[in-house]
Formats: sequence, C-alpha cells, structure tokens
Amino acid sequence: MFNEEFETLPRPALEALQLKRLQTMLERIYANVPFYKNALDKAGVKPGQITSLADLQRLPFTYKQDMRDSYPYGLFAAKMEDIVRIHASSGTTGKPTVVGYTRKDIETWSELMARSFAAAGVHRGDIIHNSYGYGLFTGGLGAHYGAERLGASVIPMSGGNTKKQIMIMKDFGSTVLTCTPSYSLFMAESAVEEDVDFRNLSLRVGIFGAEPWSDSMRKEIEGKLNLSAIDIYGLSEIMGPGVAIECQQAKQGLHIWEDHFIPEIIDPITGEVLPPGTKGELVITTITKEGIPLLRYRTRDITSITFEPCVCGRTHARIARMSGRSDDMLIIRGVNVFPSQIESILMGIEGVEPHYVLIVERKGNLDVLEVQVEVGENLFSDEVKHLQALSHSIEKEIKDMLGVSCKVRLVEPKTIARSEGKAKRVIDNRTMGN
Repeated sequence: MFNEEFETLPRPALEALQLKRLQTMLERIYANVPFYKNALDKAGVKPGQITSLADLQRLPFTYKQDMRDSYPYGLFAAKMEDIVRIHASSGTTGKPTVVGYTRKDIETWSELMARSFAAAGVHRGDIIHNSYGYGLFTGGLGAHYGAERLGASVIPMSGGNTKKQIMIMKDFGSTVLTCTPSYSLFMAESAVEEDVDFRNLSLRVGIFGAEPWSDSMRKEIEGKLNLSAIDIYGLSEIMGPGVAIECQQAKQGLHIWEDHFIPEIIDPITGEVLPPGTKGELVITTITKEGIPLLRYRTRDITSITFEPCVCGRTHARIARMSGRSDDMLIIRGVNVFPSQIESILMGIEGVEPHYVLIVERKGNLDVLEVQVEVGENLFSDEVKHLQALSHSIEKEIKDMLGVSCKVRLVEPKTIARSEGKAKRVIDNRTMGN
C-alpha cells in the first residue's frame, strides 16, 4: 500500500472523516460559489444543518450541464491566483467542462494515483509506459504525476505513433502500460505487423481506463499483451484518473478512495438512493478538492457498490466495473442495451476480433440495430455460406441474451476505425433526423 494508514481506516473512522470533510466543503462552496449558494437555498438547506452522512440525500445534484452553463470558471471555489492547473473534458458537443486545481489539489491527485498504482501491483522499480494523452485531457498528466509520486520511472509517450511506442516498450524495458483498453488492442495488432511478440517484452501490468470494457475484453488483452490487466476509473470533473481502481490481489471491483470522495448509487430516473449491491448511476461528492469542489455530481456511469471487506486489506468501498453510461444506453424497440453487453457476447465467439461498432437507424417507425464486427483473416476468406451462418449465429445469441433483434455484418480485418483514445462504439443516426 502507498498510504496504509488511510487505505485501511476502520469504517467508523472513515465515515467520521468523510462527515467532517463534507461539512467543511459545504461551508466553502456556500460562501464562495454563487451557483451552490442558490442551489442550497432553493433546496432549503444550510451547510450547518448537515449533521450526518445520511443528510447528503437532502442536498441537490450537480449535472454536467451545470458545468457547461458555468463555463469557464463559474464553479471554481478558489481564486484564479491559487489555481495552478486547468484541464477540460473533450466534450463532443457544446463547450467543454473546465476544471481547475490548486497546488494542494495536484498533491492530492498525485497521491491518489500513486495509491492506485500501488494497488495495481506497481512499485518503485517499475518503468511505466504512459500512453494516455497529454494536454487538456486529464489522463496523461494524472498518471504521470502519480508515477513520479510513487517513485517509479515514467516514459511520457502520450498517444499516437504506435510503431514507435512498441519500439520504446521493447528497447526501454517497460514493465507497466497505461492507456485505453481499445488502444492496447491496437498496439497488439501493430506489434504483429512489426514482428514483435509481447511475450518477449517486460510488460507485466496494464492499467486501462477512460472507457467501459468487459471481462471478455480483459481476457483478450491479457492474452495478446501477456500482462495482468487492471481497470482504473476517473473523470475529469471529479479529479481525473485515480478516483477508483481494482487491486491486483482480488480484481473484484474498484476501490474508490472514500477519504476524498463520497460515492452514492441512485436510480437514474427517480434520483432515489439505492442500497448496496443494486445497479444504478454513480454519484460522487468531492470532499477535499479546493479548485472546483462538486456536490453530488451525476457521473452517468452505471455500476453498483459494496462495502464488504476486500482480501487486500483496504477498507474503502468497491464499485463494480462500469457496465456503461446511462447516456450511452441504447433503447431499441423498448429494450435497454449497453454496448458492453454486446461486446461480452462478441468476445465469446471464436474468430471474432475485438473491434466492433453499433449502428442504429430509424426505418419507418422502427429502430433497427446493425452490429458491425471484424473477423480474423482466416475466417473472412471462408466461403460466403460459412460467414452467413456465423452472422446468423451471433444474431441469435444477441437475441437470446438481450432480447433484441439485430443485423450482424461481418467485415474484413482492420475495416473499423482504430482510436488512440476512447473508442467510438455507437453511431446513433436516429439523432440525425434519419
């Protein structure tokens, strides 16, 4: 462990610390952020009335749109002269969400990333090949500062130039890889083209995040890259990477660092707080951030939470691996479908590659789902009737497992666009007036 005292705090002590920090945070945002003063006044709650963690449910949610409406600095609780770093999300529509960090925020972030690395089995002797993007995206610098705080060596590769990445991993003896899971598979493809065998490299741990990925994809990555694949979670609005991570010992949920964040699981429709073990939307309150503290932030990520003790000895709650985002969920003829559910089915079929895209169209009054998925070279050269049989088999599997009909189209290897960042899994043409 990187900080054993805090990582193993008994639950009563952890909750007492959370309450104290929550109360301090509420006083701060009420005094310094007009948006929150108005929101709390509208809810009829003063900071001093919050006397237990259960009172958190009385407080209003914060939405991504609130951050966009406050663009760029409207939600900052610190003066600009105290802000030492500014990041922004890569929003696909509208203005990005902007976050600011004080020097103390950067120190906290660095420690939580160091904790996360340690939980993943990374140590001072490791060489971390960091392929998360540097820049406004929080991934690259978040992992970088955490690696340095841990005392490991870090190679600041960023994304892109994949052939060079493979050469550097080989020549520099990289032992840890950090990037998106989809990019790691692209690296595996490129390594084959370069005649590089990952079994001959020194990699032993991969820390992958920034997009949902299934256990089936984990097996695919571990097999192709010859390492132990660990899931890490974060989002720029809350801090960046390092909000939660799997431990190497168990890989049974991601430890969320509760001395800095209070997690809740809610019904995404009603906003009602759900009991442990129930799947819903993750809501996070930051209780130590100075630059831009957020109260009950709606992450839109779908997961569940458990407070059961972990074999690794850490006492912090664990969230299940993300099954998707409530705003990524597709509703096809009344059936709720997450891309990760289809991914799990595809990854269980021999000959199918881990590259796919879901295309949704509206034909007449009906929603039509097409699943495009790559198949291996050997399979694609088979007779047409064999490919048709495989397509029908996958269609039946999806129908049986998820209850939704779809059209499966098998495509040639390397047809589907690769990404050095987050993979684009869904093309929903219904929103384009089709």
